[in-house]
Amino acid sequence: MEASRSGAPADGAATIAELYFLKPTDIKPVSYTFEPPPGAPRQSGEYEPLPTRIADARLIAAGASIDREGFELVEAPTLVEDFWNEEQMRAVYYPETERLLKQTLRARDVHIFDHTLRRRALPGPLSFRRSVEALPREPVGRTHVDQTLDSGPRRLREILGEAAERFSRRRFAIINVWRPLFGPVEDAPLAVCDARSVAARDLVACDLIFRDRRGETYALAYSPEQRWFYYPRMRRGEVLLLKCYDSRADVARFSPHTAFDDPATPKDARPRESIELRCFVAFDD
Repeated sequence: MEASRSGAPADGAATIAELYFLKPTDIKPVSYTFEPPPGAPRQSGEYEPLPTRIADARLIAAGASIDREGFELVEAPTLVEDFWNEEQMRAVYYPETERLLKQTLRARDVHIFDHTLRRRALPGPLSFRRSVEALPREPVGRTHVDQTLDSGPRRLREILGEAAERFSRRRFAIINVWRPLFGPVEDAPLAVCDARSVAARDLVACDLIFRDRRGETYALAYSPEQRWFYYPRMRRGEVLLLKCYDSRADVARFSPHTAFDDPATPKDARPRESIELRCFVAFDD
């Protein structure tokens, strides 16, 4: 069944929705996480919305693996009552997540280095807007990867210092553990791209400017070869593992992802709230 730009379903196992991709450019894009200097745009680079087939992963990718596709859905009940409570986050959720990653991925060690809470608050389509020093942050509505080949190891050294070499002596990865704060998620679900369908030329390095440091992420250029998925109606007791970097070259290294406006979202859907933990994960293989 053909789909229009308005987002008519492609078939029973997929939807068509607009995802935002970076247009080809010879200039490295730059984004600021705070109000930029006078005359500088908050975000450079031009993004275009393109109708994209997003398949229902529950139906056709139920066995997706973080080392093959770059993402993996995991059942993960939690004892956290209030994710907005910093004390509960540190005392309960961080240890829960460390245990989850060690058990699920057979990891040797886990170090959680930051977390982000998101709540959709601004009206209108997601596009690629980014909140500027506002808390909580908005869902990110453009295709991206949280790290790059260069920034992954650099971030490890920034956080762990002299311990970085020992932590990563065999293999290490950076994994984003994404969880909705309530379910089922109907608003701004997360789309993820099969890492095997992403060519190196699709990944465009972008500077991400913080007040105290300069990071680097990938934006994604569109390719018809890319295969996109989502998990409809995610529950609070599920987490989605996303690969942000891997030092091992023969597995999935990056999982492009984005929030998107699902054409099936009810008008009265509760605005999405979610949390993501970014974790260094060490392996013995």
